[in-house]
Amino acid sequence: MAKADIHDWAISKVLFLFALSAISGLALIAIFIVHEGLAVIVSEGAKGFVFSTRWQPLEKHFGILAMIVGSVVVTLGALAIALPLGLGSAIALAEFCPKGPAMALKATIELLAGIPSVVYGGIGFVVLVPLIRVYIGGPGLSVLAASVVLGVMILPNIVSISIDAILAVPQTYREGSIALGATRWQTTYRVVLRAARSGIVAAVILGMGRAVGETMAVLMVAGNSVQVPTSVTSSVRTLTSNIALEMGYAAGQHRQALFATGIVLFIMIMVLNIIATTAARRRA
Repeated sequence: MAKADIHDWAISKVLFLFALSAISGLALIAIFIVHEGLAVIVSEGAKGFVFSTRWQPLEKHFGILAMIVGSVVVTLGALAIALPLGLGSAIALAEFCPKGPAMALKATIELLAGIPSVVYGGIGFVVLVPLIRVYIGGPGLSVLAASVVLGVMILPNIVSISIDAILAVPQTYREGSIALGATRWQTTYRVVLRAARSGIVAAVILGMGRAVGETMAVLMVAGNSVQVPTSVTSSVRTLTSNIALEMGYAAGQHRQALFATGIVLFIMIMVLNIIATTAARRRA
């Protein structure tokens, strides 16, 4: 075997080991969570655990429906804020701004993703919560506060990936549309966005995945009451907040129930990632 072939073989094996270690780590995490939490799901029954709103660990009642609803509502609220802002920003930067300033602004927006979530939560608690309490009503710690904070947090993901998806559309698509008499906006709306649809969908779902999995920021501004929210000013607790709040003192079956909550959260995020991967690979 030639020296170059040996070199290529060695590099391929090392890269394979790196890939295998990542998969093995994910598998070990999944096995550990299932091992720790499955007993509660079996004892309560999957239906009783997932579809009951009664979360009373001291009385051995473990129902997480209220927290599932809380996670879903807060995530949808964040998307309602981040999606129009993120997609609009991506369209403007990719299609209508000069390339130099657009890339500088893109880099600046991406810096928002590096800010720790506790900083977002702190700003939301100090600035946003009192504004909601005074001008909208309620305790301030609410679905609305959590949605706004999460919306800002996932905005860089949506903007960055959407810009990349739009810029990946061949220039010939734009030139052909304009040659047929379409305006620049008609070309963007009817041609470019349709061609970039799979990438944009992937951006939205990946942003949704981050919103579902966020803990600290939501913990600081959501109020953390175990109840099904009835309005945007209602206090709410998410799955991640529940785990963070109670894991420090939980023991026995209570601790197992928190790991079972992690199983549900793990499944939700895995489903979102699979959908995002499928959407990204599907041809528009």
